[in-house]
Formats: sequence, C-alpha cells, structure tokens
Amino acid sequence: MINPEFNLKSSFICSPGGSAGGLIRVPGDKSISHRSIILSSIAEGTSHITGFLQGEDSLNTMRSFQAMGVDIKHIDDQIVVTGVGLHGLRQPDESLNMGNSGTAMRLLLGLLAGQKFNTILVGDESLSERPMNRVINPLIAMQAKINSDANGTAPLTVTGNSTLSAIDYRLPMASAQVKSCILLAGLYAKGETVVTEPAPTRDHTERMLRGFGCQVETKGAVIKLKGKQTLIASDIEVPADISSAAFFLVAGSISIGTELTLTHVGINPTRTGVIDILKLMGADITIINERDVGGEPVADLVVRSAKLKGINIPEDLVPLAIDEFPVLFIAAACAEGKTTLTGAEELRVKESDRIQVMADGLITLGIDATPTADGICIQGGVIGGGEVESHGDHRIAMAFSVASICAIDTITINDCTNVNTSFPGFVDLATSTGMKVKSL
Repeated sequence: MINPEFNLKSSFICSPGGSAGGLIRVPGDKSISHRSIILSSIAEGTSHITGFLQGEDSLNTMRSFQAMGVDIKHIDDQIVVTGVGLHGLRQPDESLNMGNSGTAMRLLLGLLAGQKFNTILVGDESLSERPMNRVINPLIAMQAKINSDANGTAPLTVTGNSTLSAIDYRLPMASAQVKSCILLAGLYAKGETVVTEPAPTRDHTERMLRGFGCQVETKGAVIKLKGKQTLIASDIEVPADISSAAFFLVAGSISIGTELTLTHVGINPTRTGVIDILKLMGADITIINERDVGGEPVADLVVRSAKLKGINIPEDLVPLAIDEFPVLFIAAACAEGKTTLTGAEELRVKESDRIQVMADGLITLGIDATPTADGICIQGGVIGGGEVESHGDHRIAMAFSVASICAIDTITINDCTNVNTSFPGFVDLATSTGMKVKSL
C-alpha cells in the first residue's frame, strides 16, 4: 500500500553564490519525536510534548497511535497525549502506514509484537524495499509472530502474542533502530531482555524510558530491561535535530566570511559524530550554552567559515554520524585533498543507497567520487552545475542544496518531496540564511 501523497514530486533549483549566516533554529529531533509519541502512548497518565517535529515521518507515527485508540491532541504549541498504559492499545481498523520512515516501522514492530491483536505495517515504495529481517529475526527469537514478503520487507503482518520471552541478543551490527525495537518488545516480555552493542549508537530510547520511570540498566555496551514495567506519563521537550543542523554546519563551514548560530540543538554524545568529523576536517564549530533538557544534553552551535581538508574518517565515528554522511560527502567535495570513508555499509540500505546515489550526483557535478562496498573516496575539487537525482531521499536532496554554495553553476535536484518527512520548511530556512534555493 503506497501513500499517494508521496507520488507528488518536486524539484529544488539551487543557484550558485549563496552563503549561510545568521541565527536559526532547525526543527525538532525526528528520533526523539518518534519515541515521545510511542512511549507517552503506552504510559499511564497525560504527557505534554513541546518541540515535536511536524514532519510526515513523525506525524505518521502519531496517526498510527491515534488509530490504535490513543487520544492525541494539538493544543497551542504542544502535543498532548493521554496514555492508555502498556496494555491499552486496540486493534486499528486499517493497516498502519509508516510512509517513508524506517525508524517508525522498526520501532513499532517491536511494540506491536507484544500486543494481543493483529496489525499490518505498510510504507511507501522506498520503505517497502528496506530490509526488516534485522528486526524480524530477534523478535521471532522472542516468540513474536511476524510475516513479511519473500525478501523480508514490508508489508509486515504481526499476529498478536501476549507471551513474548526475553532475549539475550548481541547486535550483529550497530543499529539504534534494532536495539530500540528489541527493548520495546522487551517491555512486554517475561524476564530480562539484554542487548549488547558492537559500537555505541544513539541512546534516546534508553534515556526516555528512564524519563517515564522505567528501569533500564546500561553498563558499557550492555543494556538490560526487565519486562512488564509500568510507564508513568512525563513531559518532554524535543531539542532541535542535530541531523537537520548538520546541513547548516556544513553550509556555514563552506561559506565565505560568515558566522551561523544554531540554537537549542541536541548534542547527545551518541549523535555528535558529525561535529567530530567536521572538526577533524578543520571546521570552526564552537559549542556554547550547554544545558540539560529532559535528560537530553542541548547547546547552541556556532559555525564560522573554514578551509576544510580531506581526511580518513575514523570508523569508530561512523555509527555516531550515520544519518549525516550525505552532507559530509558535500564537505569532502569542498575540501582540499581526499576524504575516505570505510565501515559504512549501512548507508546502502537507507532511504536510498546513499553511497551510490551521492557518488552519482557528485560525479555529475564534476567531483571525483569512487564508491566502495562500505564507503567512498572523494577528491575535493570544483563543483559544477547539473541535474542530480535524489531518488526520493530527503537527506540526499538537502545535501546537494548545500553544495550549491560552492558551485559555479546551477544545480537542479529532482524528487525532493520527501524533504518534508524530516525538515518541513527547509527551503524557507535555507533562504533566510542566504542560500539560493527554490522549490518547484
């Protein structure tokens, strides 16, 4: 089942000569927005969420829980969720449409595995091609009943099962989505669920579970959760999304003679790989006004023009910047020298094959880019103009918009509608900083 809304395609026309400066706040964190709806829906009591991302991905998560009987309202600048408790969800009348969001599909699969009713999860064309066996297999080991198509992709049918068993699971690859899926299923399982990570990944789920009064133990790479715990409603303030801020961190770095401040950005240490990588490349980024908001570290980021240089990206930073690589590839294209990425095969199964799609686009613009099985080599150079394909991937579209700052001719980016999944208002905000981007 494909959401017809995603059949409408738009293009970005990006003129050269722009820059990025001033003071801005990017939209709320998508990962935290998803989780705020999920956990507040199964909590006891009423939760108030501020800063919620009004993008298609997180709105689809909200609609799904409304379809399962949760009272969710927009009141002023807040989302007010009246939780139904761990066992209060009801069977939806129709399939739950996750649109373009792999996070929503994988996390909800864990939650739904422990319900008493049956559900079907569907998504758009892109999501329906993304691998789901990585979450299906551990859930089946917990006695979940899940059917997919022959390739392990959506649509996914979940048969109700209220007798899940806890699991001790070692992740074969670092993935916050898989970890979170298992932990959410663990809420409904008998016994203690244990997840061991091969490398650190974003820990928003663990932090938010604790915020809802759930006991989650983290010791190094091992996370433990006892099942059948009651969640208590909590108010949540969603910080600005560092993945969205990343486009402007690069834009500010490659502009000439500018200073750009991004306010209230989440700087969870499992998400700040983009800052670390840019600093290794010579970026001038200062973190100021650090504070804690609802268990999440937040700060203002000041980025100034800098001369970037190519680097070998440390593999230990890859899981901490996995969503930011499209725009980091643009930074590499603008840098002096060669940038090499390895250990990032996960990029090939995102909303698009981000390694190949970015390489194709960079080559179209005159940049020497060589994709590999698990990464890419990019030789910095002169960015020309041309027409590139985003393949419906929001981060690809925004990344090439940033490239126009250093381009010598106009860049046209096709199939940009899905930018609204994570960054509604991107074009207007980019234009306000001095970038020359138009949507057609």
